[in-house]
Amino acid sequence: MQFLAQILFVIALVAGVGLFIRNIRRIIRNIKLGRPVDRKDNPGERFAMMARIAFGQSKMVKRPLSGFLHIIVYLGFIIINIEVLEIIIDGIFGTHRVMGAAGPPYNFLIGAFEILAFLVLVGVIVFWTRRNISNIYRFLGNELKGWPKNDANYILYFEMVLMTLFLVMNATDYQLQLKEAPYYFRETGIIGSFPISQFLSPIFEDLSISTLIVIERAAWWLHILGILFFLNYLYYSKHLHILLAFPNVYFAKLTPQGQFNNLQSVTDEVKLMMDPEADPYAAPADAEEEEMPAKFGASDVMDLNQVQLLNAYTCTECGRCTSECPANRTGKKLSPRKIMMDTRDRLEDVGAIINKKGKFEDDGKQLLDDYILREELWACTTCNACVEACPVGIDPLSIILDMRRYLVMEESAAPNELAIAMTNIENNGAPWPYNQMDRLNWADEK
Repeated sequence: MQFLAQILFVIALVAGVGLFIRNIRRIIRNIKLGRPVDRKDNPGERFAMMARIAFGQSKMVKRPLSGFLHIIVYLGFIIINIEVLEIIIDGIFGTHRVMGAAGPPYNFLIGAFEILAFLVLVGVIVFWTRRNISNIYRFLGNELKGWPKNDANYILYFEMVLMTLFLVMNATDYQLQLKEAPYYFRETGIIGSFPISQFLSPIFEDLSISTLIVIERAAWWLHILGILFFLNYLYYSKHLHILLAFPNVYFAKLTPQGQFNNLQSVTDEVKLMMDPEADPYAAPADAEEEEMPAKFGASDVMDLNQVQLLNAYTCTECGRCTSECPANRTGKKLSPRKIMMDTRDRLEDVGAIINKKGKFEDDGKQLLDDYILREELWACTTCNACVEACPVGIDPLSIILDMRRYLVMEESAAPNELAIAMTNIENNGAPWPYNQMDRLNWADEK
């Protein structure tokens, strides 16, 4: 029976890890659909920023209550799952609490895990209350209807169940050791320290050893299978940021937020205008076919760069960007969170086509218009509030600007007010409709 359990465990472990690897490879493939971008400069500064923002969560605690609770839930959940290593060893070799031989250090770890599990439970309950009962503005957006709201709640329920299973497993294990049950009891005494589950243990003290074993084994199996399921659920969930927050912060821009980048495609066009013989698009002599000129701006996810696509997958949907957005606060359609969610949705749709057909085939859709509306793009004030607010270094503004560039430079579809200003700049050297000779007349006024 024990040997069969070991075989089933290995099958579940290999299947869970294998599916996780497949999903991660799909994410990497989808991200690589974007344009390459060089963000390998200043590695020391980037590692420091990653340690401060992604690991230290310095931007999360700017809102103290939610930031503090998030640190507890995040670190608690991660640290508790260190015990997964022991569960894997026990599952493969048929042992029980194999690391218990370490003695006091092991007891300390189990005790710390239990306290953290209890704090995680408290934190998750508070998060559920804030999200579903408190009328917090950033949780009321239209983009959070349906699956996004359910996804957030599913994760909270899942964490509640996993922490409860962990405590029940320990409580029944404690009772089995007290009853000196074979396989659980050791002559050296109680294995582990149970500061929380010892208060649950009396619930099980009148049960028979066989019943306790069934409950303990059920909790053990559900706990590890739940972790494997959670690992693969991340691919479909906003909680993918648990993994991607670190590379996302590392590859974030180091330049000042208000500094706009020059489009290489525009630079190439200017060079061509200045020196027609220096054709930047001329193919090498040994090239099989001529390279097409680059598109100005972005109309679909393939036009964005790889860091922007990584941003989309990393979005936590917390809504801090939207709650700080002045355009959104004044009733306009723009929601930086929705920009990121729409980009991810489009990227996933493109990926689904590749999964089905082996390559991308035009589906008659694009990010612009089919996912993100022009009204949303032109509502942006480019104030960078969304970029500053994001706790994991996401830059919605860069996507907005690239799509605006496409509208202006490829479709000449700028709003009338902007078109007038650009015409004035072209004719008068200023956005106002004054002759260049009259531009300094204000200085003569008394």
